[in-house]
Amino acid sequence: MQNEIKKQLEELAYKRSIPFCYSDYMECPSGRCLKCGSDDLMRLVPGVGCEWGIEWVIQHILETELEAVDLEESFEESIRELYPETTKVGWMEFDTVKLMKENDPVGWRCALADYESEELGEGNILSFDNGSTNYRTSDLLELIEA
Repeated sequence: MQNEIKKQLEELAYKRSIPFCYSDYMECPSGRCLKCGSDDLMRLVPGVGCEWGIEWVIQHILETELEAVDLEESFEESIRELYPETTKVGWMEFDTVKLMKENDPVGWRCALADYESEELGEGNILSFDNGSTNYRTSDLLELIEA
């Protein structure tokens, strides 16, 4: 599924950028420079910049039009759905998530990593930069279909 979405994002990036000849510093909407005849063109996103390749255009679209998933926040929400809001220890009550995070930070990070792996494995989130930034698959599909 990720490869399919990646391909659709590339198509979107091509639609939203313009072929640009850097040698002659001109837009080339036909895909070939009318002045020098080159088809080795950069991609221009008006108001943003010009660069070789399409990856940077995809990155720009994702950064400006989607909100990255905050895995920590998402994980906390899932824990709050599974466990009571507060935990009683003796006569005291504590916020369950805060209690877990503060009393076993290593266990919390391991559980968070498992949660991330599960979300990726189920296809709920996708990353195009080796996990640095994750996006909800549903948001990506909505962006592509718009």
